[in-house]
Amino acid sequence: MKQTILRKYARLIARCGVNVQKGQNALIYCSLDQPKFVELLVDECYKAGARKVKVEFSHQPLYKLHVRHQSVTTLAKVEEWEKARLQHYVDTLPCEIYLNSSDPDGLKGINQGKISKADQKSWPILKPYYDAMENKQQWCIAAVPGAAWAKKLFPDLPKGRAMEKLWEAILSTSRVTEEGDPVEAWEAHNQDLKARCAYLNSLGIARLHYKGDNGTDLTVGMIPEAMFLGGADTSLQGIRFNPNIPSEECYTSPMRGQAEGIVYATMPLSYNGELIENFSVRFEGGKAVEVKAEKNQALLEQMIAKDEGAAYLGECALVPVDSPINQAGMLFYKTLFDENASCHLALGGGITSTIKGFEEKTLEECRALGVNDSMEHVDFMIGYEGLDIDAITREGKTVPIFRKGKWAF
Repeated sequence: MKQTILRKYARLIARCGVNVQKGQNALIYCSLDQPKFVELLVDECYKAGARKVKVEFSHQPLYKLHVRHQSVTTLAKVEEWEKARLQHYVDTLPCEIYLNSSDPDGLKGINQGKISKADQKSWPILKPYYDAMENKQQWCIAAVPGAAWAKKLFPDLPKGRAMEKLWEAILSTSRVTEEGDPVEAWEAHNQDLKARCAYLNSLGIARLHYKGDNGTDLTVGMIPEAMFLGGADTSLQGIRFNPNIPSEECYTSPMRGQAEGIVYATMPLSYNGELIENFSVRFEGGKAVEVKAEKNQALLEQMIAKDEGAAYLGECALVPVDSPINQAGMLFYKTLFDENASCHLALGGGITSTIKGFEEKTLEECRALGVNDSMEHVDFMIGYEGLDIDAITREGKTVPIFRKGKWAF
């Protein structure tokens, strides 16, 4: 891939993704797959005004060794130096970039039960730090090709060509081309998403009804004080940023405890480095009371039992099937992309910034209004050409939102 276009992508992430501020620290979390691109990204962060850029590399095979050899107690231990680092982040609010390139099947065979127990032990210690930073930081999740990921998508191609094809797909769906400025393209895209959200917010939606010829029949209650958001976000520090590159969704947080019916996933879910495939979730009283999967059902059951909130919905997101990512005609096996190819739901923690006036409210006040709280936030895709969605307004009107997987307005 040409260095000029990769430079554009790095600049997009630094200036439009996290929007690094002059004198701000930046953190980059990534795997070992694209060190040259990481160099470009670090350079662009400094050019945007970053005071200090820190890169933290991870590697799935090493993580598998840690899980295999460490006890649950050791895996769950949050060391004093780790607490001090988190407190430093609370105090300084660095922007955070997550470059995803991992193998969707890269943790296959790992002891998922051990990971779950360790997470449950460490979460009460970590949660206060994350709550203290919520809505205050800029962050961005983007992607770069990994060799195993590329070969999963293009198994018949040599590794080098598969990597190149994946680069092409990532860049095109992220609105990065040789011609034009991707930052300007994202400004126009954000305006379109903002207009759609404004229409949705004008309806006074009380419930969304999802109906599909695959068996999906689900009704989800909305929080009266919640808004649909999409594209760029604004931190409590007043800094505008784009948390996902790419992004095609208009999303909101539904009312905890108000979901009835069944929904069928239309794409595989990559969770903790393993794929869950061909699954359904049935809700009663807002809670996922039954899940079925042709592959990795035990992992799906474990996921919704992670904590009290893991079995409740935290997000409803609307994405048409004619989105650029879906039009790419490929399954990415990455939530970042696949969630922007079709409508999706998320089990677990909700998004407090969807509450009107959240800037003047505490997290506890937002959650008291109905935003779900959990250590998990797992998106799964439910959209396809046969999905219809109706909004039932607080005045009792039924308004079509989606017909056959596309916007009905």
